[in-house]
Amino acid sequence: MDPAEARDRSVRRRINAAWGLLFFNTLTFIAGISILPLPSKVGKGIAQGALPLAILVLLTVNPKFKIRPNVFLCLVSLLVVDAVITSIQPHLGTMFRTFRFAEFVAALWLLTPWWGRRDMLLLRCHLQWLYVALGSVLVGLLIAPGHAYVTSGVPVGSVRDGRLSGVIWPMLPTQIAQYAAVAAGLTVVLWLARLVSGRAALVGVTACAIVLFLAHTRTALVALVAGVLVAGLSLFTINARVRKFFAATAAAVSIAVITVAGVVTAYLTRGENAHGLATLTGRTDFWALVLSTPRTRFQEIFGFGLSNAGINGLPIDSNWLSSYMQEGLYGVVVCAAILVFLFVAAFFQPPSVRRALALFIVTYCTIASFTEDAFTDVSTYLLDLTVAASLLVVTTWAQRGSVAARDGPATGWDEDLAAGSPGKG
Repeated sequence: MDPAEARDRSVRRRINAAWGLLFFNTLTFIAGISILPLPSKVGKGIAQGALPLAILVLLTVNPKFKIRPNVFLCLVSLLVVDAVITSIQPHLGTMFRTFRFAEFVAALWLLTPWWGRRDMLLLRCHLQWLYVALGSVLVGLLIAPGHAYVTSGVPVGSVRDGRLSGVIWPMLPTQIAQYAAVAAGLTVVLWLARLVSGRAALVGVTACAIVLFLAHTRTALVALVAGVLVAGLSLFTINARVRKFFAATAAAVSIAVITVAGVVTAYLTRGENAHGLATLTGRTDFWALVLSTPRTRFQEIFGFGLSNAGINGLPIDSNWLSSYMQEGLYGVVVCAAILVFLFVAAFFQPPSVRRALALFIVTYCTIASFTEDAFTDVSTYLLDLTVAASLLVVTTWAQRGSVAARDGPATGWDEDLAAGSPGKG
């Protein structure tokens, strides 16, 4: 094997390992869900210990702390600045979360030299670990179906009642649905661009659809449909497969509306009454508590500091309200600026696979941010947006020689991506 190729393969493996550790660090550990006999503190310690290990792995491939300046991570770093400002209060939990958030963002900065690679390395790493997480959920369902898919015998109001949970490593239905929806959407876009075979796409999307159906999360489903729609429209004029896919999908939806509309409606309502639907399963009640919480002018601008994104022991379940609670109006403005920047950056790029993938991710995260805690802290959503930002990095033709040397030999994905082509129809 050529020495340059061997070095590049080693680097890709370590980047993949580091990304996997960052992904694992975003997972929580909730006692009583997992079949693993681990105390809650031990489980949380294992997940949180993955972050410094990821930084150590990244330092083996980026020992000189080289970074690629970019607007996206500068905006994310502004959230860290806010967290540091509010962490001056003597609260150990807030200080620990702030330090962890700063570590996480530092790890993302260390990854920037590999943004813009023609093989979309970060996307491939992210998609791989999404499928690993989903695989663990399906294995848990097979070995402990009564524990993974609870239909009775749980506390009233439990989010696990009748919905799939991860039991090998504890994952809540909303987490699982997010992983399934993002993995399915990215796979569909890659298939439309002819970068994934039809057989592989069918297997992957089918597995994701099963998990998404059993997790029973409406936000993920709506965000998935909207994300694929936006990504597909960005390729509509230059890709015949996209046009055929949209035509077939429109026909299938028309038939479904006529034949199984009642079943679909029953699935989406989840047996809730009008009040439950109007309050988004009670979320708006928690949001009212956030808005009515007394706060000083400083707390209104900068928030109360990083916490568990809850109020009075209740989850906030909204990126915007949790941002206002933890990081104040400053945090809300920065979060909005992050999404606006990514949309604008995508708008000014010509139609391509990279642009379509980034648009899917940003659209998904935008919709999900209204009813889920998203990217104000260490989270998988922040990893999603980092992948989107890395896809929007433009490599000029003048840099093509040095980039090719850095990225190693071309792969099956590279031929179309090097030219920015989404594949011929």
